[in-house]
Amino acid sequence: MNRKILKIIAGTQLITLLSTPALAGSHIVKKGDTLWKISNKYSVSMKSVIDANEDIQDPSVIYPGQIIKIPEPVRTVSDYEQEVVDLVNEIRTQRGLKKLTLDEKLSEVARKKSEDMKENHYFDHQSPTYGSPFDMMRKFGISYRSAAENIAKGQKTPQAVVNAWMSSAGHRKNILGESYTHIGVGHVQSGNYWTQMFIGKK
Repeated sequence: MNRKILKIIAGTQLITLLSTPALAGSHIVKKGDTLWKISNKYSVSMKSVIDANEDIQDPSVIYPGQIIKIPEPVRTVSDYEQEVVDLVNEIRTQRGLKKLTLDEKLSEVARKKSEDMKENHYFDHQSPTYGSPFDMMRKFGISYRSAAENIAKGQKTPQAVVNAWMSSAGHRKNILGESYTHIGVGHVQSGNYWTQMFIGKK
């Protein structure tokens, strides 16, 4: 059985490193908020939120009206993820298309999707955790006028996964899409789960 699998979806609709982070701002707690929901909203780890709020005695207990300090994430994209972006832009340039801009926040979302597929043992555009790729982007505050997602599993290198995507008409259409301006890439080494997210910004 071929273990190198591809899937595609299109529509119009980092490893995060933290050490005594600077503050990005604050969040006023609303009814139903939890630290987990707040950390997801701002794309930072829950641990970093707890570390930035030393006055919180019990992380499971926060109150409406309470002000939560939000740390500034220090983001980086792995070498493999960056190489996928570079290969995609090389292909686009060869065909007279504009390069896509790497969007680090979109890469965080793509990485979360790859992690979710690995942790929940599925391979599909529809996530049991986040819903469709479009739902997932919106949940993490990504706005767009057009969007698409490519996923793959099993390829061990950036070149291998890009070659596989380019050999598939649907995936190739996303990579060469003229309506897209930004790209995010998420790779999980264990199992080699790959996610590409494309957006055309509003």
